Amino acid sequence: MSIRRRQLIQAGAATALAAPGLVVRAQARTKVRVGYLHTPAVDSHIFIGQQLGSFAKQGLDLELIAFTTGLELFQAMIGGSLDMLSTGAVLSNFPARGQGKVFLMNNIEYATAQLWVREDSGIKTIADLKGKQISTTTGTTAHVFLDRALRSGKLDPAKDVQLVNQRMTEAVTSFISGAVPAVALWVPFDSVIRQKLPGARKLVDASAFYPQAAIMGGWAAGSDYYDKHRAVIAKLIAGWADANAQIVSRPDESAEMLQKAQYPQVPLAEFKEQFKASKYYSNAEWRTRYQDGTVTQWLQQVTDFFVANANIQNALKAEQYFDAKPFLETVKA
Repeated sequence: MSIRRRQLIQAGAATALAAPGLVVRAQARTKVRVGYLHTPAVDSHIFIGQQLGSFAKQGLDLELIAFTTGLELFQAMIGGSLDMLSTGAVLSNFPARGQGKVFLMNNIEYATAQLWVREDSGIKTIADLKGKQISTTTGTTAHVFLDRALRSGKLDPAKDVQLVNQRMTEAVTSFISGAVPAVALWVPFDSVIRQKLPGARKLVDASAFYPQAAIMGGWAAGSDYYDKHRAVIAKLIAGWADANAQIVSRPDESAEMLQKAQYPQVPLAEFKEQFKASKYYSNAEWRTRYQDGTVTQWLQQVTDFFVANANIQNALKAEQYFDAKPFLETVKA
């Protein structure tokens, strides 16, 4: 046997012996059960990261489970069926009760929450809502926004209007059918109204109350999971940071990726507008906002709402339930 042939055979044998190990390493990803809401303000980083392979590169296998509201997300995590979650305003609710640890922000839900009225309702201003029924999902981003909007019109949310608490799908259906004259929602539910009730009018959105009523979307983990899996938290943040860089540097391309893969029912031009309804920051800008207390302040604003409206006793402050350290240690740029 020639030296060359012997070397090839030996190399092949070595590769064969090594291959099982390579396969094991490729499969040895850490599975993380992640709950989320199927709305671009919440799942953009998740699905951009999945398409880019950002989380896989960190050795994570995200088992994604969609929910309808942040309330249901936290209930599932508290019950032990999720490791972590991504959501909107409810991020400032349950952690303030000591249920979950907040560790990562996605964006500001700048104009994602919207108040729509029927054309035949006679409602022209917020003040005209006095005595009217308004459908929404209480305890959510839409509810926090609606409270601020009503107060801006000198209306008492508890006395001057009648809130009809429904899951958002049913709230929008009630509005379209004419059962209620107004609905407070979050995108992409506005698409349903535009398609089925083209005469309806958007009265106001959350951008009118920024930054005094800034509502952030972000991530929380179960308290025990957070304490025991800090390395996984760091890897999730690293994968998120790659996705965030893509979103900030290539917003149109990112919107097209998301629309094609996750929101094909929404026309692209309309989806791009929905995508712009969230305010995204670069990783460096987020570092600054974590460090200077802006994030803590914005979280606390929404916690104050829940303390007043959800009767949270002995609520933790945002500085107690939000931990900036993992992001600051992981993302240096």
